[in-house]
Amino acid sequence: MGVEMAKLDASERKRIPSSEFGEPGSRKYPLNDRAHAQNAKARATQMVKRGKLSEGAAERIRAKADRILGK
Repeated sequence: MGVEMAKLDASERKRIPSSEFGEPGSRKYPLNDRAHAQNAKARATQMVKRGKLSEGAAERIRAKADRILGK
């Protein structure tokens, strides 16, 4: 089984510093905990396959997520 994804409401998301996002400038791919880091890696891969994210951007998101996951 996977990790249960914690929901972020708008006020919680606003409190997360931009530095804790995979894409800080657009505040996409929150990386505030292990569950969100795992999800960010999966979503980044999906967006590359859909042509909505470059492989380079996805690699940066994955690397940042791996630091949170201790990989």
